[in-house]
Amino acid sequence: MNNQIEQVAIAILYQDNKFLMQLRDNFPHIAHPGCWGLFGGHLEPGEAPEIALQREILEEIGYELPSFSKFGVYSNVKVLHHVFHAPLLVALDQLVLNEGWDMGFLTPEDIRQGGCYSAIAGEIRPLGDITHQIMLDFISN
Repeated sequence: MNNQIEQVAIAILYQDNKFLMQLRDNFPHIAHPGCWGLFGGHLEPGEAPEIALQREILEEIGYELPSFSKFGVYSNVKVLHHVFHAPLLVALDQLVLNEGWDMGFLTPEDIRQGGCYSAIAGEIRPLGDITHQIMLDFISN
């Protein structure tokens, strides 16, 4: 069994003081099912977080990241999260959601409240725990 901690690279994508987030699929076998999260994903063996981030964002929403910066590293029991931030320089309708249940812009108020309405889900859905902490830290800077 592999004892290495799982690593992911995720992006805080912002536009007009709103943050693009993914409503994760509502499948019980995934982490944080049906919760709002950040786009990004797992690092391949030997892959740098910056390379993984660009690959994952392109795969998930068809967006070629402009320049981006590291925000920090967050860890929970199972996963090391490499967190980056970058401006979203295109309109929402220019993105293609290839992974997840929904996507949308969350406001700082949505983040503070810990949830946001999804038209596709038909209800307010929560932010995943670690995502909520990351975003609270980001908007308080």
